[in-house]
Amino acid sequence: MTVANAGEFGLIARVTARLRPGRACLLGPGDDAAVVAAPDGRVAASTDVLVEGRHFRRDWSSARDVGHRAAAANLADIAAMGAVPTALLVALCAPPDLDVRWAEELADGLAAEASLVDAGVVGGDMSASPTLTIAVTALGDLGGRSPVVRSGARPGDVVALNGRLGYAAAGYTVLTRGFRTPKLLVEAFRRPEVPYSAGPEAARWGATAMIDVSDGLLADLGHIATASDVGIDLKREAFIVPDTMRNAAAALGVDPYHWILAGGDDHALAATFPADAALPAGWTVVGTVGDGAGGVTVNGRAYRGGATGWDHFR
Repeated sequence: MTVANAGEFGLIARVTARLRPGRACLLGPGDDAAVVAAPDGRVAASTDVLVEGRHFRRDWSSARDVGHRAAAANLADIAAMGAVPTALLVALCAPPDLDVRWAEELADGLAAEASLVDAGVVGGDMSASPTLTIAVTALGDLGGRSPVVRSGARPGDVVALNGRLGYAAAGYTVLTRGFRTPKLLVEAFRRPEVPYSAGPEAARWGATAMIDVSDGLLADLGHIATASDVGIDLKREAFIVPDTMRNAAAALGVDPYHWILAGGDDHALAATFPADAALPAGWTVVGTVGDGAGGVTVNGRAYRGGATGWDHFR
């Protein structure tokens, strides 16, 4: 059965039947708008979009994989603000001949990823489109804390990382070369493993700035450097290349550090902390903040290994 056969409202019924609202949902799908609790009185909100052929391919990833990725990209942004994700809104634009089962399994992936943070999919929209597109909006609760913004880094801070880097970029390269292994790397591209709880914990421990690494560490730290009007220097030796990645890089003729420093889609969290502050568990110091004008260097030098991250229009 295609989505055209099911019809808009039939498809909505099939999809919503597979979703759970989450703890913060007071009124879920079925009305003109959902109602989500906001105990803090403020709502952190972020939107991201995935376009077939640009962000995912159906011959590379299952519908459930795409659901996980779409949810993770947004939930990670909420965590990077120091907030706890509460709800997702999803818009699906699909070709009329799309198999209904694909849409249902997409919903399963979205719901499964949201359940990792006890959030829910509370509503959205659907439309016909020649290009399969999934747009997700995530909401989050700050829990009484100030948001951790990009402009808070100060000279003397340390730069720390929580989560994996380079795995998804390596998996993407493997897939573009026509391979499906190593499975560890390919699966990292299909379904990122995001350290969601590390964001709010970093906020409680005094993080001065934070960002979700979605476009590449150098590019994303560049946003912090620019917003904070500082310079950031990374220590190459702080990044350990796992054997699986090193072996894949050697076979494909790639510098594995390019995956780590410039590859995106792992959705690790990068943050700055005062130099004399204790760091919560799971965070590793990878660099320092200094005086400067928005630049990011590696061992004191500009990175010359290629593009520093993803650009949608490049």
